[in-house]
Amino acid sequence: MTPHLKLSIPRRTAAAAALALAGLLASAAPSATAAPAAPAPALAAPDIPLANVKAHLTELQSIATANGGNRAHGRAGYKASIDYVKAKLDAAGFTTSLQQFTTSGATGYNLIADWPGGDANSVVMAGAHLDSVSSGAGINDNGSGSAGTLETALAVSRAQLKPVKHLRFGWWGAEELGLVGSKYYVNNLPAAERSKIAGYLNFDMIGSPNPGYFVYDDDPTIEKTFKDYFAGLGVATEIETEGDGRSDHASFKNVGIPVGGLFTGASRTKSSAQAQKWGGTAGQAFDRCYHSSCDSSTNINDTALDRNSDAIAHAVWALSTEPTVPPGDIYENAADVAIPDNGAAVTSTVTVSGRTGNAPAALKVGVDVKHTWRGDLVLDLVAPDGTAYRLKSASGSDSADNVIATYTVNASSETANGAWKLRVQDVAAQDTGYIDSWKLTF
Repeated sequence: MTPHLKLSIPRRTAAAAALALAGLLASAAPSATAAPAAPAPALAAPDIPLANVKAHLTELQSIATANGGNRAHGRAGYKASIDYVKAKLDAAGFTTSLQQFTTSGATGYNLIADWPGGDANSVVMAGAHLDSVSSGAGINDNGSGSAGTLETALAVSRAQLKPVKHLRFGWWGAEELGLVGSKYYVNNLPAAERSKIAGYLNFDMIGSPNPGYFVYDDDPTIEKTFKDYFAGLGVATEIETEGDGRSDHASFKNVGIPVGGLFTGASRTKSSAQAQKWGGTAGQAFDRCYHSSCDSSTNINDTALDRNSDAIAHAVWALSTEPTVPPGDIYENAADVAIPDNGAAVTSTVTVSGRTGNAPAALKVGVDVKHTWRGDLVLDLVAPDGTAYRLKSASGSDSADNVIATYTVNASSETANGAWKLRVQDVAAQDTGYIDSWKLTF
């Protein structure tokens, strides 16, 4: 995972009262529902053997040991790591390709692996960065995510999975230098190809020695898939905040691709409440060897690695074998609407006409709001009769830019025809933005 200081954003401490008020207002509004559970996949995901995942980590440690102690961008250890993963995938029947880029005066590599079959217009992608920092072997950061993703891909081959959606896996270079490899991949995808990616799953540090169980809260369907899996194990999860915007999912999210993922913690300290919930040691970092020479093959919690590797497989199976939903009718407003800083709510209207009956129980609300601090924003969908459905509440810890997301609302009690509104309010000072566009998909 990239260092926190590179992408951290200073923030004022004012406007707590405004955020509290926004929370009270949220409680009075009907809520947007989570996306409905995916239909049961044709095949249950297999158990991912921990021994197999650890064998990949042993190999990555050996590669680092033989190449100056690391697997960093531009070093022999990174290229050897890519070659190792590629050979495994080639032997398993994947179509692989190496993508080259240059940064910091050295050649970097991304590895892309496609599994044959599935709907090429609806791609489920899972990925992890393969590079380490120069100070160590990077076995947790991010050998763990790379190995869990690799073993899931190999399990796809062993099962000869026939997914409904097309499956693609990626291993990224130079993440530790600022997400360089994944940005290069996304930026060089034609717009038509980007639009085919139904979701990207990111796995960066999934075996921290003092682990937490964190789930990204970006795409509701992906988030629910992971949360439901861990709930089935009796393992509580928390929303991931430490690495938000600092790993490769940000490259995909920034161009509007739905993202999700898992994380077991880096340099932040585990609280007493978290230690009570998950075990481990309170007052100690989730990974005391983060970006250090001691991030070696001994810097792994086997239970966390096992659970998260199985969760990767569960999500890949569930999301790739669910039926492809035919595209619905789209009603869109692409006119810009300025959002006043710490001011009154503004609206943008979409008029729906020519339909019969009520709106669907899974009405898709796609929003593209450009803003320099998304945590300030409260978003509601307002039905023609004035009923408000909360899409997003304000959050002082939500420090990323922009709101580019698709929400699912149970609007089955609303008449379909009429003037629907996206209502956006900035409830704290110092940041600005505008509604770029939004749409309803029936």
